Amino acid sequence: MNAITHKKSTPSWQLRDSASAWRHFLSWLAGTMLVVWCFQVMTSETIWAFVYDAPTQAIDIGSRMLPPDWAYTRELLYPMWETVNIATLGTLIGVVIAVPVAFLAARNTTPSVLFIRPVALFVIVASRSINSLIWALLLVTIVGPGPLAGVFAIALRSIGFIGKLLYEAIEEIDERQVQAITATGASSPQIMAWGIVPQVSPALAGITVFRWDINIRESTVLGLVGAGGVGMKLESALNTLAWPKVFMLLIAIFATVAVSEWVSAKVRHKRL
Repeated sequence: MNAITHKKSTPSWQLRDSASAWRHFLSWLAGTMLVVWCFQVMTSETIWAFVYDAPTQAIDIGSRMLPPDWAYTRELLYPMWETVNIATLGTLIGVVIAVPVAFLAARNTTPSVLFIRPVALFVIVASRSINSLIWALLLVTIVGPGPLAGVFAIALRSIGFIGKLLYEAIEEIDERQVQAITATGASSPQIMAWGIVPQVSPALAGITVFRWDINIRESTVLGLVGAGGVGMKLESALNTLAWPKVFMLLIAIFATVAVSEWVSAKVRHKRL
């Protein structure tokens, strides 16, 4: 038996020709100029005296936060529970809307690639392009302040995230299973129910849990614009310079996010 030996390929250095060297130099020059220009734009209105004084201010505020106001914890239980409910209900509404949108956006399940698919993709892109905080600002103006605006803001933001990942999962299914069910003479609803849905259900479960975990984080700040949850307490504490309460709020938010991360990891592990 002949032994086949594989030699490691060593990089060979070759001198660039004049045209290649100029292209390389000009690309680096253009990139450097772009970075310098962006830096100038971002810092044109920066007050550098505040920047130099930032460490002193950070130490001062940090000292005012200590010790945290532990008695304030009792007032945070309901806002934190409201925050979790906003994230959960918003995620569920987002899933209900995103699932049909994803099936309309996937090439192998959409009724029309030329007309319906572009509309579904537009819905997904529009949802993903606008941050949940901006959605909350708009919805507070429309439906008034409170958790309802937060729920709708989370839902509208979740549609694009869930829809995009789900329609990509639908397009990557094993077509052989669909062909096998089609060969039995199954109708379109039966093909969908037995050939496509079982393949994408695990992906949908994982995407939903992942999005819920993200929504817990996002819903903690929606109250800053009046959309309910613990963010309203945070805004009140910041406006009154109640730094021990601010620190307590940060601890509560961190604990809630940590628990949601643990729950999300456990659910995904069980699913796998």
